[in-house]
Amino acid sequence: VGLYVERSLEMLVGMVGILKAGGAYVPLDPSYPADRLGYMVELSESPVLATQPSLRDALPSIVPAGMSPAVVVIDADAALSADADAPPDGPSGENDPAYVIFTSGSTGKPKGVEIRQRSAVNLLRSIAREPGLNDSDTICAISTLSFDIALSELVLPLTVGARILLVDRDTVRDVVRLRKLVDAEAITIMQATPATWRMLLDLGWTGKPGMRIISTGEALPRDLADRLLPCAPELWNLYGPTETTVYSALCRVEPGSGPIIVGR
Repeated sequence: VGLYVERSLEMLVGMVGILKAGGAYVPLDPSYPADRLGYMVELSESPVLATQPSLRDALPSIVPAGMSPAVVVIDADAALSADADAPPDGPSGENDPAYVIFTSGSTGKPKGVEIRQRSAVNLLRSIAREPGLNDSDTICAISTLSFDIALSELVLPLTVGARILLVDRDTVRDVVRLRKLVDAEAITIMQATPATWRMLLDLGWTGKPGMRIISTGEALPRDLADRLLPCAPELWNLYGPTETTVYSALCRVEPGSGPIIVGR
């Protein structure tokens, strides 16, 4: 199911609805060029597109010729049906797909990576244990849905009862606004790339008491780690390619010298 939504409550409603219905979601970022989105819809052979009211009129521009997928409009304010809390009929099994993430296409055309339910659940349960997430946490969600690490920002908190602070696209892109938000909100854990952490530090950010830091997406340089360690009670380096379900290795970073390892 193609999920064509902005960073909004509808995005979360769409993800949960698709998974609950037994489908697999395919993130379709509205900021991507129409031809790229059309390629993703065509390659994934999505029979259904889920979108929000403000984007419905733009759907024809991303549907390839010859395809006529059904359209579901997500309305977070709609009244729930009487069976909304009931388990679905015929839920998906552990070997069914949970989502499809398209890689950047740096070596050619983007390719769709299909991740199965068992792999996603294994990843979520592992992260809940270490670095750890529970119902007392608030996670700062800044990753685009098209980046696979969004799974640990959006789905993991729902499985453990944690709070999601869903940051809008404009704030994510403006490091000054992002710093103000991080300082103002009761955040206990945040993951970002080394580039984002470096920009925050260069703005004069000195950390937040009680907020654990996760660095991911790129290699974590030692000099940056040394700047981040005084800013948080814990600093973690998490690594993994999309094909092996978001994260394959992790390491709690300690003071020292030499390169930061990806861990076990």
